[in-house]
Amino acid sequence: MSTRIPFVAAALALAAFVQAAPAADYKAGTIEIDHPFTVVPPRGASVAAGYMTLVNTGSAPDRLVSASAQAASKVDIHEMTMTDGVMKMRPVQNGVEVKPGQTVELKSGSHHLMLTGLKQPLKLGDKIKGTLTFEKAGQVEIEYTVEGMRGGGAGMKMDHMH
Repeated sequence: MSTRIPFVAAALALAAFVQAAPAADYKAGTIEIDHPFTVVPPRGASVAAGYMTLVNTGSAPDRLVSASAQAASKVDIHEMTMTDGVMKMRPVQNGVEVKPGQTVELKSGSHHLMLTGLKQPLKLGDKIKGTLTFEKAGQVEIEYTVEGMRGGGAGMKMDHMH
């Protein structure tokens, strides 16, 4: 009987761990949206970047085609690339594809959202309502959390090419 107690305790601990696994913050069809956020931009800035993780749990590709945020006049999907040592930032015309089973991170130095024409200063802890639109999954309402600057330059000031 004493050998069953450690086994039962281990099984209960494993069950608690599995249940504690984080669920998606938002879901649109087969697309899970985790941790949409922006960072506090420099004082006086009229732009901010939006970041999140997209996971396609389905068997068909989907595509993030547009986004909005109440705190910005416009939100574009952008891509950052390096060519011959020169950083180029440009809007992505056809959105970002998320293949079946794929995880796509919208992050600094890659695809991200550009919130332009900020309507008010963004403060640490603010929540910004927004919408993401996917080609197949449709629209989903989200909330971006305004966070402090992270390592890796997530909030660094960049010039954007249009």
